[in-house]
Amino acid sequence: MTRILVGTLALALIACGADRSAERHGFVTLLGHDTVAVEAVARRGDTLTVESVDQWPLVQRRHTRIELASDGTIRHFVMEISAPNAPKAKDRERRVSADFTPDSIHVVSRDGNGDHPFAFATEGLVSMPHVPQSYALTERTIAAALERGRATKLAPGDSVMFHQFYPDFDVSRFPLHDGFVHPLADGTVKLWHDWLSGIGVAKVDSAGRLLSYSGAQSTYKVEMTRTASPPDVEGAATRLLAAEKARGANQLSVRDTARGTIGAASFSVDYGRPLARGRTLIPDVIPLDRVWRTGANAATQFTTSAPITLAGIALKAGTYTLWTVPRDGGGADLVVNSQTGQWGTGYDDTFDVGMAALTIEPASSPVERFTIAVTGADATHGALTLAWGAFRWTAPIVVR
Repeated sequence: MTRILVGTLALALIACGADRSAERHGFVTLLGHDTVAVEAVARRGDTLTVESVDQWPLVQRRHTRIELASDGTIRHFVMEISAPNAPKAKDRERRVSADFTPDSIHVVSRDGNGDHPFAFATEGLVSMPHVPQSYALTERTIAAALERGRATKLAPGDSVMFHQFYPDFDVSRFPLHDGFVHPLADGTVKLWHDWLSGIGVAKVDSAGRLLSYSGAQSTYKVEMTRTASPPDVEGAATRLLAAEKARGANQLSVRDTARGTIGAASFSVDYGRPLARGRTLIPDVIPLDRVWRTGANAATQFTTSAPITLAGIALKAGTYTLWTVPRDGGGADLVVNSQTGQWGTGYDDTFDVGMAALTIEPASSPVERFTIAVTGADATHGALTLAWGAFRWTAPIVVR
């Protein structure tokens, strides 16, 4: 499939060169200073072709063909997906096709286990495929929603609702999710959907073309910009695939377990380890005065084999989740919560066991990957340390 995609890309570029009536542009998406998606888009009439590569979490090459209806919605969609470094052979190739009617979507997903057909009722709403880092699809969603708003004489301040399905996942297990496009007067569009924790902010021009997108107000803190000409997808794919193969196929924010002992007591912390990626961590990545998951992805879980106090908070032996609230001046409060197993956006303060201030220490050198450690000082005393970028927060542990 990879060779087929490369050949398809070459033919697409030749066709674009021969057909000067085709509109061509691109999108480049960064997470900090790291490129996580590159897209080359060509449009001729009502047909779009997109060659792209993205990393979320696996590196995937995509060839997408979209046929549009007169109202800007999609009537036919085909996406060929290749993930050469996927651990399982059955997950390395996928083809998803979908046909849209005014009130339904008929999807066929083909992977190493065969064809998987499925149908969704759309209730007449704008309905689109969604891939987290495909802004060619995001552009189509916004454009179709704005056109629907014009057709229905959307009142100022109103939003247009839409549905979306997920080509990267088993469509029979993931129902249609909801979202809204909320246009503002200055070309700013706010975007929300069930897959996004927070609000995405897009800029569009008078023709509805997507100029930029920011995830700063969501947990996907990416920044996307439009390019006037198609970027080098092939070169980006080569670099991303080589880097992924060298480190092993895993999440952008790897999951890790920190272990430690203090006397006879043992401790473990299961947490996600995001990279700084050249970003200003506080307050850009981690907002002030808001509860942070203390890592990435699923909530951070802390387990103690013995009764202890953690930053003065009395805990029985067991498992808890740890949350932090950064404060102005570089400090933070630690929140210990008795609910476990939830995603990192699922904080519920009704399960709080306690809150206490963390000790602030400057990091001896910037820490690129978020790191948690448990260290012992003697048979009953030790510390839990959280370090990332320039900050180092510490909570004393006393074994009771």
